[in-house]
Amino acid sequence: MTPVIVTHVNVSKMKAPQETLENLHSQVAQELLQRIISGEASSADMSNAIKFLKDNGIEGLPMQDSPLGNLVNILPFPSKESLQN
Repeated sequence: MTPVIVTHVNVSKMKAPQETLENLHSQVAQELLQRIISGEASSADMSNAIKFLKDNGIEGLPMQDSPLGNLVNILPFPSKESLQN
């Protein structure tokens, strides 16, 4: 398992050793990933995974022919014209 490198920790609030916190962080990531890969992820798991990524500074940009780009293309966003009216 690849260890997670924590880049910012509020040491004044830390009650567990940093190694333990890094291991917990890694285990949470692995568990969420396994649930998603297996197809067993619930909507709560997916929401937690999205929050986990956001909280860790991971962002996605919708590129053409990428899964995120394809999702953006099928979502029912209003057209520019309808927003201007």
